[in-house]
Amino acid sequence: MTPFEAEPLFSEENCVSKRKNLREHLYDFVLRLPVRIAVYFAYFSCFVVAYWLAFAVRFDFDLGKHGLAAFYSSLPWVVAVKAAIFFWHRHFRNYWFYTTLRDFQALAKSALFSSVSIFLLSHYVFNIAIPRTVPVLDCMFTIFLIGVARFGWRTLRQDILPRIARNSRHKTLIVGANYAGASLARELCDHPELGYHIVGFLSVHPGKVGQLIGHVPILGSFDEVSNLLTFHDIKEILIIPDVLDGKQLRKVMQTCHERGVRIRIIPSMETRLGGDSIPMRDIKIEDLLKRDPVELDDAIIEKMLTDKTILVTGAGGSIGSEICRQIVRFKPKTLLILGRGENRIFFLEQELRQAGFDGDLVALIADVSNETRMKRIFENHSPDVVFHAAAHKHVPLMEANVSEAVNNNIRGTKVVADLADRFGVSTFVLISTDKAVNPTSVMGATKHMAERYIHALSGKSNTRFITTRFGNVLGSAGSVVQVFRRQIARGGPITITDIRMTRYFMTIPEASQLVLQAAAMGAGGEIFVLDMGEPVRIVDLAKDLIRLSGLPENAIEIRETGMRPGEKLFEELYFEDEKAIRTSHQKLRCASHRRFALEQVEEQIQYLLDVAAERPEAVRGAVQEIIAEYCPPRHAAIGVRPHAPTIPLIVDEFGKKKIV
Repeated sequence: MTPFEAEPLFSEENCVSKRKNLREHLYDFVLRLPVRIAVYFAYFSCFVVAYWLAFAVRFDFDLGKHGLAAFYSSLPWVVAVKAAIFFWHRHFRNYWFYTTLRDFQALAKSALFSSVSIFLLSHYVFNIAIPRTVPVLDCMFTIFLIGVARFGWRTLRQDILPRIARNSRHKTLIVGANYAGASLARELCDHPELGYHIVGFLSVHPGKVGQLIGHVPILGSFDEVSNLLTFHDIKEILIIPDVLDGKQLRKVMQTCHERGVRIRIIPSMETRLGGDSIPMRDIKIEDLLKRDPVELDDAIIEKMLTDKTILVTGAGGSIGSEICRQIVRFKPKTLLILGRGENRIFFLEQELRQAGFDGDLVALIADVSNETRMKRIFENHSPDVVFHAAAHKHVPLMEANVSEAVNNNIRGTKVVADLADRFGVSTFVLISTDKAVNPTSVMGATKHMAERYIHALSGKSNTRFITTRFGNVLGSAGSVVQVFRRQIARGGPITITDIRMTRYFMTIPEASQLVLQAAAMGAGGEIFVLDMGEPVRIVDLAKDLIRLSGLPENAIEIRETGMRPGEKLFEELYFEDEKAIRTSHQKLRCASHRRFALEQVEEQIQYLLDVAAERPEAVRGAVQEIIAEYCPPRHAAIGVRPHAPTIPLIVDEFGKKKIV
């Protein structure tokens, strides 16, 4: 059939389809017929009983001859009027099991309208002497009887029958005595087939203990979780999002694991609206490390990004790609996503386009250390803001490939920063790492030199050069979490270099949001240190992942392998001579650091670039000459570092301090 030919109205295919639909409707009607008859019978019975009660109460249950005559003569058309009004308001189609307060309001409205109609018809149409109080009483009894019938059926299905079958349901405790918790409890009670018996709530506020939410008691506070699990024989705990922080959630999970109690997270309302009625998920490692959500100053970030051309280097990486996702929310004019890996850049481009980004999106494949290529990019696109996330970050790999660490982390940063200065970029943001503080690895040392150069260049440039420093991020491609998960999937063992090792962790979205906040806040020359919370023992992280996999803690062997080149037991966020200064944002600190002269840093970088192609020992020696805090791997193995000597300073004729 061509596009211009109409499909025959009475084609054989259409007739077969219509016959099939007719059979299905007939079959559905026959199945539902007993239910429909029962509903109609219940309504008509309530109409008759309510009308009789109205007469009985009016005449003190002694209707007499005239009262009975008025009742029987008016009953047929009164029932017909009420049935018509209730049918018009679609009461007969309502599901009794889902009766709500809104249904009760509609019932009252229909009953009142019926009573007014009965009064008017009796006096002005049928001329029947019905006492004036009868329609009023009929309205009240109609609401009462139908309300009792409907809410009684719901109570029977929701409360009484589940109580009889309570032994077949597992006892559940909801953590979160708030509106979301009450909604969840009500939803679970409305679905007894799910098999949950809500014993009570657990509140983080001790003052709420003993109160009721929808007749469900608040049994105790967060500190009493262990006793409550035992006393009430709890089989499962459901946790409302954002009620517990990571530390509290870790404690609850540990307690539940010891007692064999299942623990699950209820997603937020936005997630639930997009899926099933009560979607649930198991706890993730991100939940255990969760902190308060990041609050962004959208106004100053919009001023920096909206209708601007933004360049993100290393956009294919975990942090770079998330920065891009955060940036598109602020509607830049052009977003330049630059990286060396073509596959990652391709998939990120597809993701951002499918997410609805309507600005110009330019995918660039380039090496940030290639000055000619990067210069052409700046000439063609003139970026207003640069987020420099491109870097080699794997510590052991960079120990074995020293020249690549120097070339990418130092030369690449210098190339992009110099071009930003030359082409008048308004803001340049360097993504640094806590491994740059008292570095024990070549990777950390090269990132420290990148910090030095950015800080030194900020004093001579009109561009706002800003550095952000933070620790490990969960979910990144090179994260230890990914390694542990693969090892658990293979049945173990989990390999840990040293059981004493600790690290700072934060989620990728949290880190990316704080990078944007720092970029918008900075005046230039600052090193912003992100709030990383408390350090986490790597062995505890491994044990948590084993438990979250549904296995006993001792099911997977944890094997200590010894520290690798460049690693140290702990990470630091500040140098000894740096001081953490509070900012206007509670999750950002500013490191008050020593000054570096640009000419001296440029000489140091050139020296490192000259020796980069030589043997690794020569490069490490050069790094140690320049960075007094650099601790060779032999010291890092025992977790110590040499004392950082004081840098000699002089004061010039203008009162400014300079490095000798």
